[in-house]
Amino acid sequence: MDYVGRVPAPPLDLFIDDIYCMSGRPRHRLMSVPPMPSAHLFVNLGGPVRLWDSDPAVPPVVLTGGWFMGVWTRRFVVEYPKPLRLVGVHFKPWGLSPFVDPPATELRDTWMPVDGGWRRSVERIRDRAGDRAPATATLRVLEQELRSRLAGRSARGLGLVQHTGERLEAANGAVPIGALTDAAGVTGNLLAARFKQHVGITPKRMARIYRFAQLITSVDPRRPVDWAELAHAAGYFDQAHFSREFKDFTGHTPTGYLDLRRRFPAEPGFPPDAGPMPAE
Repeated sequence: MDYVGRVPAPPLDLFIDDIYCMSGRPRHRLMSVPPMPSAHLFVNLGGPVRLWDSDPAVPPVVLTGGWFMGVWTRRFVVEYPKPLRLVGVHFKPWGLSPFVDPPATELRDTWMPVDGGWRRSVERIRDRAGDRAPATATLRVLEQELRSRLAGRSARGLGLVQHTGERLEAANGAVPIGALTDAAGVTGNLLAARFKQHVGITPKRMARIYRFAQLITSVDPRRPVDWAELAHAAGYFDQAHFSREFKDFTGHTPTGYLDLRRRFPAEPGFPPDAGPMPAE
């Protein structure tokens, strides 16, 4: 599996962590993805991708073109084709808002076809990238499309959300919400409303996801893991709450998750973080 990614040039870097291209034969076709502080854009240049929500009431979907995904508050499972060829965007939690029209609450825990908001974009990206274009050329095509979509767009209250979100990111979620509202000079209700508009969830819930991401990416399965120490360092002060949230977000106990990581080591360079894990 080849993963080529980079941070786009300003001003896209205000809204995007990286753009990337994945190609080749993934070692694990089924990957379970826990809540992470990111929204997504995927453009599929290969075979169909299947997606399952951890909520059994939500039917699975087969995705063949391009799709947006907002911030997820629960895990989902993705099945990659073999071979895989896909380009994507890891948006910052607030970063998708300037590129699409629906409020972020409508994209939370779900997906939307790209052509539902960006007409003919998937076709244009495919035509310009070609079937055999190198990853670097494909990323240039994607970045140009993103730049054209951002031009001239503004969103009310996005600056407030971005500034507050950056504080949450820097602190890995370990910031009292009262401190955020005091620093922003707004009421808690206004901040929550703006976050729902541009992120899809409240600052408090966003802080939980940042805190979990800090913990999960700090796990090194090659070494003994002191879960109590890691949980405390990530801001969990209630061990029972930590255990419940870990099981909710991953589907595993901490011990079960560590066993899974040791049985199925991450492919070098893929995934790019320690969040997604093989789904048994």
